Order: sequence, then structure tokens, then C-alpha cells
Amino acid sequence: MVIQMVFAIFPFTYQPTQTNMYLKNISRTIVIVGTLLIWVIKFFIRPFVSIPYNLQPLIDIAPNLIGSILLPFGACWFFTRVFRLQTTHQLRITCIFGFLLVVCNEFLQLIPVFGRTFDILDISFSIVGVIIGYFSFAKLLIKSEQWRVYP
Repeated sequence: MVIQMVFAIFPFTYQPTQTNMYLKNISRTIVIVGTLLIWVIKFFIRPFVSIPYNLQPLIDIAPNLIGSILLPFGACWFFTRVFRLQTTHQLRITCIFGFLLVVCNEFLQLIPVFGRTFDILDISFSIVGVIIGYFSFAKLLIKSEQWRVYP
């Protein structure tokens, strides 16, 4: 009774559902595997593995591409109260916001204090990664909605 009164007073309060937990669990798995893959590329493959010259750009952009693909999944896992991700419109807003953060990060690398370099390919492949992440998460969202049982 008290919980129903709280939700009546605060209609925007987060209410976990079985669908949200399904998305959150899948997102957690994808983010963990993707982060481990990024770490393997950055800390093991780049420094210790001899990469052919024609494949070097692929290894250079891989962390940004994978990280951008993970944006909607990370938002679902970590920021469920901020980004609801129940509709494709909410997903689109989340992906745009995440992409803007990636672009800001890349432009901050122009400042020589950070010791990093600006690369337009990172932004290009971040666009590709956000688009892939958007469509992947949208497909997962539609699939999870098909299994939702309405009372």
C-alpha cells in the first residue's frame, strides 16, 4: 500500500520489471566481455604482438569502435534510473548523448596537457560504433518486449 502511494506521488520513480532485469543482465554481460576485449587489444595486442602494416589501422580504431558499440549497453546497466531505455526514442537520445561525450573526449585530446592525440578516424568509427550499438540494442529491446506479459 505504501509503495503504491509513493509511485502515485512520484510517477517518474523507477519500477523494475522482468524485462528491465533481462536487458540489464544481457547488458552487463556484453559490457564486461567488450571491456575485456578492449583491454586485451590495448594492453596485450598493441604492445606485444607484431601486427602487419595493413592491419594496424584496424587495431588502432578497434577500442573506439567497440567502446562506442557498448554505449547503450553500459547506459542500460549503469544508468537505469537516468536512461530508461524502454522505447527506441529513449535509446536514440541515450546514443546521441553518449556520442556527444565521445566527441568531447576526442576534442579534449587536442589540449597538449593530456598527452594524447586527436584522430578524426576515432570520431568516424565512433559514429559507426554508436550506430551498430543502437541497432543491436534496439533489436534486443524489441525482442524483450515480445516476451513481456501484460496483466
